[in-house]
Amino acid sequence: MSYRTYQKRTAALASAAALAGSAVLMAAPAARADVVDVNYQCKTPIGDKSAVSPIDIKSVKSGSGYRLTMTFEKGVSSSPVELGKGAMNPSAVIKLGGADSGTVAVKGPPNPAAIPANTPIKITDLTGTYTPKGSGKVTFTAGVLTIKALGTTTTCTPGNSPKPSLTLTVAAAGGGSTGGSGTTGSSQDAPAGGEDLPQTGPEDSAIALGTLGGTVLLAGAAGVLWLTRRHQARG
Repeated sequence: MSYRTYQKRTAALASAAALAGSAVLMAAPAARADVVDVNYQCKTPIGDKSAVSPIDIKSVKSGSGYRLTMTFEKGVSSSPVELGKGAMNPSAVIKLGGADSGTVAVKGPPNPAAIPANTPIKITDLTGTYTPKGSGKVTFTAGVLTIKALGTTTTCTPGNSPKPSLTLTVAAAGGGSTGGSGTTGSSQDAPAGGEDLPQTGPEDSAIALGTLGGTVLLAGAAGVLWLTRRHQARG
């Protein structure tokens, strides 16, 4: 084999390895998260109120489940009197759809600072644990928000049929079938075991895919190095 032919074959192998790595990066699935405007219709002790807040739902893999965090970017409802530090306790439910059904209960800490009268109530981040009961794509959508303060309860219901804030591809612990129902509470940690699924969010997926793509490229480089040494030995 001539040296020019050898160079062409080496270049072809390197290109094939690079293309294989790119194909892996493009083909692997990623979770999708969106910030969704939710129009809350609130029943308060002093009458009905409404407010729109962008809602973000993120998740982090935790054992065989996911730790969910629901974030409110704007305040919801208001109080005619000042709410002192720690006077307001929020909680909510996240509705499941797709390959799973039911709700996930999430709750947050009391307000860390006083909330002035007649100003939008900033909800602290709400967290809870979701353990898949089915396998497939599952959607997570903002549900009813409950605000307890000064012995009163305010209930805020989404009035605009918001779209999901998060979509995950999950697998049930123990290889359960697609589908399921019920409520997952926020007070229990996900049980240990189960399949190690990708974390949510583009960053987590990018890290995992980049590692896999790097492995493909390294394998191609190793093949090129082997051919180089073989050619040199024959020379």
